[in-house]
Amino acid sequence: MAQQEETLADYLASQNDLVQEASEALPHQFSQCTYALGPLRQAIYLCLTCPEARGICPACSIVCHTDHEQIELFPKRNFHCDCPTRAIAHPCGLHTILEPVNESNTYGQNFKGLFCRCHRTYDANKEKETMIQCLACEDWFHESCCNLRERPSSRQPSPERKDDETKEDNDDDALSTTSSGLPPPLIGPSDYDTFICGECVAKNTILMRWAGTPGCLMVIRDTVSSTWRVLRSNDEDEAETIEVVAGVKRPSLLSSSDEIGSKRLRLSPSASVPNQCFAPPLNLTAQNILRDGNPVMESDSTLGTGDIFLTEGFRNRWCHCQTCQPSLEKHQYLLVEEETYEPPEDPDSGLSLEELGMRALSRMPRERAINGIHAFNSMRDDLKNYLRPFAEQGKVVNEADVKSFFESLMEERRGRDNQ
Repeated sequence: MAQQEETLADYLASQNDLVQEASEALPHQFSQCTYALGPLRQAIYLCLTCPEARGICPACSIVCHTDHEQIELFPKRNFHCDCPTRAIAHPCGLHTILEPVNESNTYGQNFKGLFCRCHRTYDANKEKETMIQCLACEDWFHESCCNLRERPSSRQPSPERKDDETKEDNDDDALSTTSSGLPPPLIGPSDYDTFICGECVAKNTILMRWAGTPGCLMVIRDTVSSTWRVLRSNDEDEAETIEVVAGVKRPSLLSSSDEIGSKRLRLSPSASVPNQCFAPPLNLTAQNILRDGNPVMESDSTLGTGDIFLTEGFRNRWCHCQTCQPSLEKHQYLLVEEETYEPPEDPDSGLSLEELGMRALSRMPRERAINGIHAFNSMRDDLKNYLRPFAEQGKVVNEADVKSFFESLMEERRGRDNQ
């Protein structure tokens, strides 16, 4: 196969494109470990190379564990970076003071590289199914494990859709269809604001109380042989089954009466009548599922996992009476949307190679800067001499020629160092 040729200008342009892509992917400045900032809700990484099952912040994942294999665990609340502590033997290059082990951090199954109620490992290159994060425990769950769709056979990657098949989808289905080519889920991303898994619901009296009521959706089935459907708040009066079938247009998840009830709750005068509870009536179907404690992997015999899907504006719908308020205050994430820490912006992000070089030069001590300029001028002269025959003969400079030049420079440098 003939080697692809490119001009020196093309080569430099490609390098600038790589710099631009890197600045877009990593626009932040990773020069400070977050340990000094205390417990935060922040993105956490698990280092698989280090033997300790601990979490590291984004800066340490890039600076201290650059060559290590890692898994992104995504945001974890109230988490203190473990990199500079005695819990990890690998030294932290950003926070050089060795700190005590973090006692307040919580380490769930994600820190063993396991996710969902199926306790499977996650491989981004193989996993095609969408995963959703629980607001409470912050674990990640497969849509099929939440009965939102059929489980892909043997977890094999689903075939990509063909262009003509994608064009035939209507707009509603396209919004809730994943890029993997799987059919739309029973409840799509646009149908709810946040998800809480059944195990976390069973631990929280407020969530159990509201399960299956307006704006608090559940996926259930009437018998073990029935199809999965969305549990509506008026199920006792009129049950409507929504089958998990590709191509079937889904009706609105909330009936008009549900919407009216939801609005009435938001306008309820609980503040003026503090002892009166404005929580909606119990949904008996939901209570039976939660009472039976079916959660979780007994998919062949369970009528529901107990998961809930809270629709938009759920934080404005809670009752704040004297009975409900204490339970809500124990779980602030139900009352206030949490902020996730992000490292400061990198001032060098988006600069060209030339601009980065000049900025680095300006930050050096004067003597080192002068030596650097001399070295650059020497390399420039050598490069001119190397490229002159190409210009005289009209030859195109290809990638192999560029690599050959720099390899000769490295050989010359190693020769000087060995003298």
